[in-house]
Amino acid sequence: MPNATPHPLQGRHGARHHPSPRLPSPFPGRHLTRSLTTALLALALTPLLTAPATATPSSDAVNLAANPTATGTFATSATFTTPATFAAPGTFAASGAFGASAPSVASSTSPSSSTLARAAIPAALSASGSSASSITSTAISAADPLAPAGSFTSAASVASPHLPAADASALGRGTAQAAMAGRVVIVGVPGLEWSDLDEARTPNLWRLVAQGASASLSTRAVPPPDRGITCPTAGWLTVSAGQRAGTAGKGCPETPQPEPTPQGGATVPGWSALAAHQAETGYNAQLGTLGQLVTDGGGKVAAVGPGAALAAADKSGNIAKYAPTPAALGDPAPYHLIVLEAADLADAWAEQPLDEYGVPASLTPAARQEATKRADQQIGALLGRLPTDTTVLVAGVSDVTPNAHLHVAIATGPSPDGPPYPHGFLTATSTRQDGLVAITDLTATAIDVLGLPAQRAVVGRPWRPGGGAPATPSGTVAELADEDLASQVLREVRGPFFAVFVTIQLLFYAFAALALRRRRATGRTAAEPGDRATYGSSVPPANKADVRVADDSDARTSRTEGDTAPAARTAGDTDSTAARAAGDTDSPVVRAGSDTNSAAARAGSDADTVARAGDGVDASTGDPEGGGRPQASTSKLLVSVQIVAVVSGAIAVSTFLAQLVPWWSLPVPMVSVIVTILAIAGLITAAAFAGPWRADVLGPLTVVSAVTSVALLLDVMTGSKLQVNAVSGYEPVTGGRFYGFSNIAFAIYATGTVLGLAGVAQWLLRRGLPRVVVVVLCGLYGGFAVFADGWPSWGADFGGVPAFVIGLAVFLILLSGKRVSLLRLLLVGLAGVALVGALSVFDWLRPDSERTHLGTFVQQVIDGEAWTVVGRKFGAMIGVTVGNWSLTLLSLVALAFLFLVLARPSRWGASALGQAYRLAPTLRAGLFGALTCAFVGFLMNDSGIAIPAMALTVAVPLTLAACVRALQLSKPTPAAPRSERAEPRRAEA
Repeated sequence: MPNATPHPLQGRHGARHHPSPRLPSPFPGRHLTRSLTTALLALALTPLLTAPATATPSSDAVNLAANPTATGTFATSATFTTPATFAAPGTFAASGAFGASAPSVASSTSPSSSTLARAAIPAALSASGSSASSITSTAISAADPLAPAGSFTSAASVASPHLPAADASALGRGTAQAAMAGRVVIVGVPGLEWSDLDEARTPNLWRLVAQGASASLSTRAVPPPDRGITCPTAGWLTVSAGQRAGTAGKGCPETPQPEPTPQGGATVPGWSALAAHQAETGYNAQLGTLGQLVTDGGGKVAAVGPGAALAAADKSGNIAKYAPTPAALGDPAPYHLIVLEAADLADAWAEQPLDEYGVPASLTPAARQEATKRADQQIGALLGRLPTDTTVLVAGVSDVTPNAHLHVAIATGPSPDGPPYPHGFLTATSTRQDGLVAITDLTATAIDVLGLPAQRAVVGRPWRPGGGAPATPSGTVAELADEDLASQVLREVRGPFFAVFVTIQLLFYAFAALALRRRRATGRTAAEPGDRATYGSSVPPANKADVRVADDSDARTSRTEGDTAPAARTAGDTDSTAARAAGDTDSPVVRAGSDTNSAAARAGSDADTVARAGDGVDASTGDPEGGGRPQASTSKLLVSVQIVAVVSGAIAVSTFLAQLVPWWSLPVPMVSVIVTILAIAGLITAAAFAGPWRADVLGPLTVVSAVTSVALLLDVMTGSKLQVNAVSGYEPVTGGRFYGFSNIAFAIYATGTVLGLAGVAQWLLRRGLPRVVVVVLCGLYGGFAVFADGWPSWGADFGGVPAFVIGLAVFLILLSGKRVSLLRLLLVGLAGVALVGALSVFDWLRPDSERTHLGTFVQQVIDGEAWTVVGRKFGAMIGVTVGNWSLTLLSLVALAFLFLVLARPSRWGASALGQAYRLAPTLRAGLFGALTCAFVGFLMNDSGIAIPAMALTVAVPLTLAACVRALQLSKPTPAAPRSERAEPRRAEA
């Protein structure tokens, strides 16, 4: 797993305290059989363990979530990134609670009965209906001999051994308390960015960077209407819940001022309304999760500042100790969790004038620097009084700008694994990226450092030491500030870039259509008025030498050549036959036809003979024997079309490879990104035309497709670095997805893979390899490509695997010369579902802290929430398809160009696509495999029309390049004079 670190389930302090109260992993490698058995039992008992749940639809088509409505059920949430920002399914999480007692089960002590006891507890809990657990640590140890002595485990974690996390609601005030394992201070500075840090102006923060680990923080919560930012109140509520939270109304409301209590604590006014509003956000954040968990575990909680009170409050909105300033807190040593708000930036921002959305304007640089300096002084006032073994977590918990940014994340002191955070980058399994963490990870880190049981309501993962950072604080700050700069530039250029990209694509299709279909006014100067010319016809021309293509002896068996009767046909008849040959495969039952028989396969081997198209051409006019029709092989216009088509097909992968160059730091970023992408596409195009393969019909197509497939494959195998902040990838500021294949990247990757295999298959067949060997070789690489797409540690793509399997199967079936029937498609679809199901179950069997959304979906099935997620994904797909008119238009125009231009007669005679199929039969299999994959991906992913749109931007230009080469390799021949009308038969006379 790229950028992942071990996640031991034992405590972090070794011999200093008892082991962590969390249970050891119930699925070690030596108990695989037991694990699978437990999984099957859990699936079988799903109807008994869950109650019906409903969900409130999210108002944002970008996000998919399921909301619980009844105690005793597990509530799930899932976040997907909108295709409008070209990001893919993102984070999934689940929350749930069982509150009951099971004394009869707790009496079981034999290891063999442990699993049965675990499985029986949920049923007993459901039957009892009690609200608070009375299970003591002794009873839990009796039920599970694997639990360490003296440890505390919630009822939910015992009830379901494959779900080690417990819900905070299971930790009632009457439950057994475990001693806190450590001490945590959360320092929240709303709006703090890496560019704010300075050695002279912020010495305390600078020292923390030198001592500990750092990262950029994605603070995405529930944004206000019409603005994609995180308000300070929403950021603090997200820390409280460990799940995205928000506030009602437009703009950023003022943080509520806590109401003091006589005991030195405080109550958050309006807490009930804040908690109730979360059910309307689509995430159903459980406010008070962090504070309640620490309090129920026997810890003491203190909050300094109004925002800190929101994060530290329990589920009733109460804080045991509240202080308005660090000085008023007194001695911090007695507290296990202290939350400090340094609100100087947020306070200064709130004084700015509001825009039409109720969001304040940006601070001036001078005001921002002064506010940051005051915030650093507050932090220093508290840090100097903390015990040495305190874990300090600094986070810029929200935005204080009209646009979203990446913010500061710093961790010092003991880490969840025990040793102190070293100088370097932070990471988390939620992002799998060095130097990048999420705001929900902050809550999970505090819980883990304190030795408390992980909460399923908390969707984040603990901060862990990641890769090495620059040796000096200045280097670390500069590198992380550069990441935020990249995200800001990406936000500014992404929309204009795709607008330019779509416009150029549409103009190019129009230009290519004119180039292929336009007929010259002098087209009949040397021909008889009634004559037509056929393209590559097997009919010998009247009174002319036989100038048929080299494989015309086999063409009598080829459907693409149509009827070979001696009677001459008009060009329209010939072209209609060719067009039907190109379009017949759209029917439910697809024939490979002549494209897969041995005679057609030999067509590619004779391409060199066909290339001698200059024979019999009038040197003065470029016309074949003065026939009045221009020669394709001598057309400079066609050469230009082919080169531009190859460049266009290479643009998609170049948007990712452009991340190898820091284009965002160059002058005029919009121009820089376009120039960088075009330069990389130009290099790929140069490679496509550099070698002897340029003369082959599928040569350039194969090179570009292979680069596309291999580049993205290597990227996901090494941490998905190229997709972060790429114009076709995902942006950390949005926080929808941080690793694996996004929907857009999947569409490009799958299309490149299938088309690349088609080109390789043609090359292998030409060299005489048996067809079955070629099919097997293509299947091996294709299978590995599918595996990489779905493997949780690499692509982690749930919806892409079935689509990829079906598209690859269509390609392999056509390549083998067989028919693609509905039955075969159904069987292949079931195989794809089985494959992604197996990968998901494997991911589900891993520890909860290491799961991806594949394993989480299995839990959603168990919890009865799967149909809610599927329904919301379908709704998002429809909404994006209808709303994103530019990509919908691009898809329709690309398909029209493919089947109404390339598959119909060209200015040189028969259809260009038909000629490409004849000279390179595997192109048909590859093209229909890629289109099938794109269509199924469109149906199975929430990105909707974005998937076929990006797939077509690769497939159609490269197919056009192959068609142009086919026209250049084939030679038009004038047809025989129009035959006289036949004499009427005797029966007709």
